[in-house]
Amino acid sequence: MIDLKRAFARFRRSPAFAGFTLFLFVVILNILVQGPGQFFGMRNINTLFSKNMPLLLATMAMAVLLIAGTLDIAIGIQLALVNVVSIMVMQQWGVSLLVGFALGMVAALVASALCWLFCSVLRLPAMLASFSLIYIVRGINVLIMPNPQGRIAEVFYKTYDSRILGFIPFSAVFLILVLAIWAYLMRTKFGRSIYAVGGHPRNAFAAGIDPVKVQFQAFMIKGFITGLAGISLTLMTASGNPLQAEAYGLRSLSACIIGGLGFGGWGSMASAVYGTGFLVLIQNAVYYFFDLLFKLIPGFTVTSYWQNLVSDIIIFLGLLMTIVTAKEQREALKQGFVKQFKGGDSVAKQG
Repeated sequence: MIDLKRAFARFRRSPAFAGFTLFLFVVILNILVQGPGQFFGMRNINTLFSKNMPLLLATMAMAVLLIAGTLDIAIGIQLALVNVVSIMVMQQWGVSLLVGFALGMVAALVASALCWLFCSVLRLPAMLASFSLIYIVRGINVLIMPNPQGRIAEVFYKTYDSRILGFIPFSAVFLILVLAIWAYLMRTKFGRSIYAVGGHPRNAFAAGIDPVKVQFQAFMIKGFITGLAGISLTLMTASGNPLQAEAYGLRSLSACIIGGLGFGGWGSMASAVYGTGFLVLIQNAVYYFFDLLFKLIPGFTVTSYWQNLVSDIIIFLGLLMTIVTAKEQREALKQGFVKQFKGGDSVAKQG
């Protein structure tokens, strides 16, 4: 029999707890503002998944890199790369969109390998290297597709926006696939190595783990998830745009931090999901809150600026809460890695 008290105590010590708390808060807030009938309605749930799946997948891709001790803020523009490659291959070569998706996935993997080369091999600062990569990928996007254009067959975007068995959003298939793959990877040697490399790369190397190789694997997994995010974006927009989704890079990083992820060996994929859920639902709650005030108060008007301001203030407070609550947990984790590999430094010196 499961000891619920002990299980909850373990969960409270986990990195995802702060993100889960914030996520639960905005879910309750949305229920109060929208009403349970509207919020849990099949159409609303389907819309939340389909419209925000690209951001959710981008955040999960970013989470893999943060756990490995690196990052790539060019993820957003790489979604656009997958989008333009998929559309232009279909449009110019006359092949199936599925072939375009496959080549778009390859493009995402190549971009990820390039970022790995900059960050892990050449050891350039990850923030600066990936920031530079934004302009490189953006230029490639515009070369491939100078202007927004193209349209996919109706069957593709209609299917993406549909529901399986009448209540499961089809777009959720992407989420289930990534979570299943991640659950499998966490049971492999890579699952143990990525946390060791992210938490203390020097001691991990002394213990026989190659940080450069592990980070390459992390970048390839990130590239695969980014490819799925780009496919999701293409199915959602049903067209091509070389400059879309660039802001997803910083938004995904923010969502990771809100969800409880830290830079290097700290956090989980659940943290990414909770963080994205918080970002998406807080904007929903603020929109419906102001809409409710408009209906209740005669003559009440407000611009989108004020809605964004309120949303951003709440998001900032959420960031503060996550950072404060996770500080002691991160210190405990760091000490754990040092103890786990305490003989690492001496072994390295002897070698």
